[in-house]
Amino acid sequence: MREIIFDTETTGIRPDLGHRIIELGAVELIDGEIGESLQLYFNPERKVDAGAFEVHGISDEFLADKPRFSEKLADMLDFFGDDPLIAHNADFDRGFLNNEFRLADYPAFPTTRFIDTLKMSRQRYKSGRHSLDALCARLDIENTDRVLHGALKDSVLLAQAYLKMTAGEQHTMRFDSAPMEQVQKKRTLKNTKKADFSQRRVAALSTDAAIVRSHQEFVADNITDSLWVGNSGLRVL
Repeated sequence: MREIIFDTETTGIRPDLGHRIIELGAVELIDGEIGESLQLYFNPERKVDAGAFEVHGISDEFLADKPRFSEKLADMLDFFGDDPLIAHNADFDRGFLNNEFRLADYPAFPTTRFIDTLKMSRQRYKSGRHSLDALCARLDIENTDRVLHGALKDSVLLAQAYLKMTAGEQHTMRFDSAPMEQVQKKRTLKNTKKADFSQRRVAALSTDAAIVRSHQEFVADNITDSLWVGNSGLRVL
């Protein structure tokens, strides 16, 4: 199974007020292992808010010669494929993605395609903070060089956190603790094992005629509408 962990950096926090994506980073998980990555920068055709710059440090000057989102949309879609998309606070990233899709005249991604690790963290760990930094600290993931946010850097950290949060769960049809071929082998051995009946004790069944006759008389006198015995004897159901 293939899953995509991704993150975005933006000019601000409100796509409805015209803020845009300026960086998209993503890594793939294949059968629970980190694979290829993607990093794209975009010219948002607007200024980066001062507050956003303090978070990610991506300047207007740096973005001036970068392509527009629509010009790299095909590359992003090719990397994403049809696979599940995993993000920390997925509502935020989905809102920005779908806004960019709208501007590029491309259909929005449905909510059902996304897995939100922020909600997952809140469900699993009832107390404490749930930011990516807090999650890394909780799961013993090294992130001391994360002075500024970065979409690709954060995607790699989130991939590690996601794998630790779901450790032992079945991401694919392969069982890490017991590979499928081992499971099938155990089932085969179980189903073909021959039992040893050489020491089996056989109960002696009495066929004494008096006992049989006594039982027939009891049934005839006391059971008048049985499902298994009729007027003519044994009834076949």
